[in-house]
Amino acid sequence: MSMTDPISDLLTQIRNAILAKKDRLSVPASKLKVEVCRILQEEGYIRGFGVVEGKPANSIQILLRYSESGVPAISHMARVSTPGRRVYRRADDLLPVRNGLGTNIVSTSQGLLSDRQARERRVGGELLCEIW
Repeated sequence: MSMTDPISDLLTQIRNAILAKKDRLSVPASKLKVEVCRILQEEGYIRGFGVVEGKPANSIQILLRYSESGVPAISHMARVSTPGRRVYRRADDLLPVRNGLGTNIVSTSQGLLSDRQARERRVGGELLCEIW
């Protein structure tokens, strides 16, 4: 695990779990990852998540969502802003992902928001990742 980019690690672990057709996965917990999971749940990409207290560290249990026929709710997850290349957008420049079928997660001064929430609140920020 590289600790230089915990968001990339989280996305990769979710992506790998989906490829392996797992229905749940466990990742090391952090406030940032909990917020990303909260947005994924609000947007309907995962069934749910919970923080599991543990020694030496807490972890997040993520329940993945699939359709009745076994198609994953997430078909694409990509990191947009990386530690080496930060990507920022003003509220006006936050365009809907795939005509509103996808979601960007934006790190704003009001915390992590989906691109839709950021547009509603008229705040811009760092584009963390895109999901559809």
